[in-house]
Amino acid sequence: MFEGFDDQRIALDTGVSVRVRTAGDGPPILLLHGYPQTHTCWHKVAPHLVADGFRVILPDLRGYGDSDKPDSTADHAPYSKRAMAADQAALMTALGHDRFAVAGHDRGGRVAHRLARDHGARVAAVSVLDIAPTLHMYTQTEMRFATGYYHWFFLIQPAPLPERMIGADPEFYIRKKMSGWSKGNTLAFSDEGMAEYIRCFSDPACIHATCEDYRAAATIDLDHDHADAGRKLAMPVQALWGEKGLVGQLYDVPAVWRDHAETVEGAALPCGHFLPEEEPERTAGALSDFFRRTAT
Repeated sequence: MFEGFDDQRIALDTGVSVRVRTAGDGPPILLLHGYPQTHTCWHKVAPHLVADGFRVILPDLRGYGDSDKPDSTADHAPYSKRAMAADQAALMTALGHDRFAVAGHDRGGRVAHRLARDHGARVAAVSVLDIAPTLHMYTQTEMRFATGYYHWFFLIQPAPLPERMIGADPEFYIRKKMSGWSKGNTLAFSDEGMAEYIRCFSDPACIHATCEDYRAAATIDLDHDHADAGRKLAMPVQALWGEKGLVGQLYDVPAVWRDHAETVEGAALPCGHFLPEEEPERTAGALSDFFRRTAT
């Protein structure tokens, strides 16, 4: 995986170091992964974007993969999307990119949303994959959502309950989650990719940090989102979702995002939750087309 990509750790002025892979020449695209994965989730998409003439940047979010996992606090601020977005803005500065496009899947989409809000002058365009805004999803919670996304309510329980339960068999947990969210399409995940997710998620520090990500989402992130109510994103927004996944079944995804952004376009792809691995060619094509029109 990632032949021709540079692989390094970069110390940021936010106080953490992140692992990042980079390759290609041209307009920069920052790709952010979700839970319970790492930057490896983009290994089928990234080469297409490089071939299409983009500079591709693939970090592990703080708390995930081989990036730092700082201690948290009672208010979970170190794992707020504001803190995680600040990391990504600092990373792009360190790499010499003042303005860039960003795409985020799952939790990475929530970081991308906050990055576009807090650093809007630097974000040319943003693509969010298989999410609706966090505040909307919490305020619209009903039985089907709570059942399908039970982990939103499990992971926010006080430490160490979810940490101990996941840590008892992290490989089983990861395989079960990814099979369920992909609607059983486990062939979408390469052996190398799955091994990487299991390696990283078997670290107790990673399990705890990712729980803190969700605890922040249910507390301090909602405070930040409430403060932004009524303020629409000015840059173009693309929303992609899996037509077999719960997000597309519960929400009119483009309509929801139009409540949060001035310009929105979007499409469903024929897959479950993991668009970059279940439908890599379609995902890469949609991102390339959108960013070519909006961010170059």
